[in-house]
Amino acid sequence: MPMKSRLLFPLALILSAPLAAQEARPAPEGWDPAMWEVEDSEFAPEPGWRFGKLDNGLRYMIRRNDRPENTALVRMVIEAGSLDEQDSERGYAHFVEHMAFNGSNRVPEGEMVKLLERLGLAFGADTNASTGFDRTEYKLDLPRADADLLDTALMLMRETASELTFDEEAVQREKGVILSERRVRNSYAYKNLIDSLEFTYPGARLPERIPIGTIETLEAADAATLRAYWAREYVPSDTVLVVVGDFDPALVEAEITEHFAGWQAADSPDQPAAGPVDPAYAGATDIYVDPALTESVVVMRHAPYSEAPDTREERFRSLLHSLGARALARRLQRLQRSEDPPFRGVSISTSDLLEVSRTTQIAVSSEDGGWKRGLDAAIAEYRRALQYGFSEAEIAEQVSNIRTSGENAAANAATRSNASFVGRALALLRGERVPVTPQEELAFFEEHAEAISPQAVLDAMRAEAVPLDNPLIRYTGKTEPEGGAEALRATVDAAFAREVAPPEAAEAVEFAYTDFGTPGQVVSDSTTDELGIRTLRFANGVMLNLKPTDLADDRVMVEVNIDGGQMLASREDPLAVELVPLLPAGGLGKHSRDELQSILAGRSVGSSLRAEGETFVASATTTPRDLELQLHLIAAYLVDPGYRAEGLGPWRKGLEDFFARLGRTPSSALGEALGPLISNGDPRFSRQPLTSYQALDFDRLRGNLADRLATGALEIALVGDFEEDAAIALVARTFGALPPREAAFREYGDERGTRSFTDRRGAHAVTHLGEADQALVRFIWPTTSAEDWELSSRLSLLSRVMDLELTETLREELGQTYSPHASSSQSDVYRDFGTFSLGAEVDVSQVVAAREAIERALRRMVAEGPSEDTLDRARRPLLESLDNRLKTNGGWMALVDRAQSEPEDIVRFLRAKDRQLAITPAELRDLARQYLDPEQALVVTVLPDSAKTD
Repeated sequence: MPMKSRLLFPLALILSAPLAAQEARPAPEGWDPAMWEVEDSEFAPEPGWRFGKLDNGLRYMIRRNDRPENTALVRMVIEAGSLDEQDSERGYAHFVEHMAFNGSNRVPEGEMVKLLERLGLAFGADTNASTGFDRTEYKLDLPRADADLLDTALMLMRETASELTFDEEAVQREKGVILSERRVRNSYAYKNLIDSLEFTYPGARLPERIPIGTIETLEAADAATLRAYWAREYVPSDTVLVVVGDFDPALVEAEITEHFAGWQAADSPDQPAAGPVDPAYAGATDIYVDPALTESVVVMRHAPYSEAPDTREERFRSLLHSLGARALARRLQRLQRSEDPPFRGVSISTSDLLEVSRTTQIAVSSEDGGWKRGLDAAIAEYRRALQYGFSEAEIAEQVSNIRTSGENAAANAATRSNASFVGRALALLRGERVPVTPQEELAFFEEHAEAISPQAVLDAMRAEAVPLDNPLIRYTGKTEPEGGAEALRATVDAAFAREVAPPEAAEAVEFAYTDFGTPGQVVSDSTTDELGIRTLRFANGVMLNLKPTDLADDRVMVEVNIDGGQMLASREDPLAVELVPLLPAGGLGKHSRDELQSILAGRSVGSSLRAEGETFVASATTTPRDLELQLHLIAAYLVDPGYRAEGLGPWRKGLEDFFARLGRTPSSALGEALGPLISNGDPRFSRQPLTSYQALDFDRLRGNLADRLATGALEIALVGDFEEDAAIALVARTFGALPPREAAFREYGDERGTRSFTDRRGAHAVTHLGEADQALVRFIWPTTSAEDWELSSRLSLLSRVMDLELTETLREELGQTYSPHASSSQSDVYRDFGTFSLGAEVDVSQVVAAREAIERALRRMVAEGPSEDTLDRARRPLLESLDNRLKTNGGWMALVDRAQSEPEDIVRFLRAKDRQLAITPAELRDLARQYLDPEQALVVTVLPDSAKTD
């Protein structure tokens, strides 16, 4: 649910510049605090924004920005959501959002999405909308900052705001889609959410206004009732436009005026409150049981909501209790990282709910049967914090982290992304805080740093917390707790009555991994003709790829590829690398993970490791000033991983719970069935028994991993804001100083590099343990691996074409499914292995009809191929994504990471657009004939376990 925490504000919301510094600069053009209901704020937004309001009441925020270059984001927010619905209209706010794509005065039904696709916007990725309790947001991500595209985008927003047609037939078709969406969401998690809201806020409006609505009100919806809600709630004074991108603000303002000034003003209906929430509500207990739920207990109390003015004093107070919340979370994290942690997860917070209440809660999740121990530990730490406060060292650690966050934000201020600015605009619209510059935020912090003390932090925490006397208690789990509600309350009462000891102080230590030996020598140094990527090799065999960019100031992406990856798994040992992502949790030989967190406080470094096809990948984003430490840290994990058993504690606690959730939804059941079904039971691609995972430990991982970490081929990539010679010297002193490595990544040509596709085609039935009306149909064919660039491009485009065909057939024509599926996946690891799949989640009564509709779409494709228009709509967003790929550091990293070991990827990317443009409808028809024969498909139907297959 949308809740904003009073203890965990991000830096941008809790800090601001000194008032004198604000007064020294003018406010942005058009800024009027009253217009945005922030009259109590002592601050003005940072320069560069343009604010405005049309005569009819519509407001707008505009900002020019060029990251990514020549792109833009357009958002329209209607300040109406499910809270605005009458009893008979539940679900209508969301229904209207769907109807925005189903016909208006200027855009015929079914043409809006097609129009956007022809302009290069992919449905879902670039064209989307969302409905919440108090607002509805429409989103267009423009792949080009083109004046004509902006004109079209704003035209479509205006059509949505005031020109929808609500054709009755279109309403009835879309009703099936919405009921499908509700059916897909109707899982154990959704039902748990409903019960939680009803217990936590009895008598409030919030639990009665879940945006998806009820089956009864949705089935009763028609064009007239939907139009009534829309006409009442979609009014200019409740509408805000946000445009951020590579446009002249004057042009954007003129376009907004042209498209929206003629919209007739109308009264804004009052939005009902989400409450009421009674602060006296106490002493109640709720027990909710489902076989798929994690065992958890929440202890909470409500207090009246009190709106805090946006003053310098309030922002400093917010900073203080944010520091306290961070310090408390750090203590809880330390407990959770032990070898036998008392809980699987824990959070303690004080949050506001939609301006109707303030709630303090302690939430604990545990392994089955462990709730008492978890509650005792969490409540003890909470009471210890409020009774004794924190040490100088604990507060200093959090101060260091916040200072670094502020410094990083200030250093990156000139190259912030469009999305970052949109986020700030929407935060202002929500009334959270007036956003100032990152430099001003940092200046405010430094001005007040000396006033931060453990006592000041403790005072702020005590003032903010709602007393947890006679609290509300909510339990969830697979079975009822032993002793029931009485045992729950007795445990909570005892935990609050028990004496708590003062915290133990932790000793500070220094990072021990700064000397890796004699710096390595560069033995080769060249630059690729394509894209200018600098490639070097050290005498020990380590490869280094460099691409400095100016796309994001003060940011450096680091990626290290080490030979091995999933190729170390075998039929005899399919779980050989299962624990690789947990290796950082085991710490280093000389430091536990917890010690590392304190040692590295205030530094922009991270540690992660994952097993990909043929390599282990460590990646992080850092800053130029912390690049050396980041390289030290990754290198330390190569030479001296700690393999501490404590790193597996939380993972072990969650294993049984994870297995209990498997198969509880159709998609989960399909995911569990497909691996062994496709690959004839190959254990590398099949879920192993629970006992096999429980038997894993770090000693076994060490035996499988040690050789690759010590000697496997190693390729490092750096992308971003760094100086090349300095970076080379840093790598020379770390990875370049390691003992010799293998010169090249291994060719895994034995059984490990092969994967089969079953000959057992035709119909297969799988059952799930979810709702009785949920089903899923999936068609799957074998294709081939990704070596053939032309074939790979055609298969990728064919999947996009089939996605459009299925969407139009299943969703638009039949109203059967919320989200049809089409994908092509070609392996670049397993020889000759690839898959092409189509399908949808449907009502159990529609399985046969959905399967027949998919087969009709296949037969049309095989007989005729796609139309030129369908091909263009599928291809255009792909071409735009290729054009924009190198406008972010992440896009560059995908080519720089293996520039020496896989140089063909660069050529492949550079020629991708030409390959796509050359593809014809006839080629896709022939490709469908070659691969998508319905008679050769593996057809999997997932049905509820109580249903009979036909």
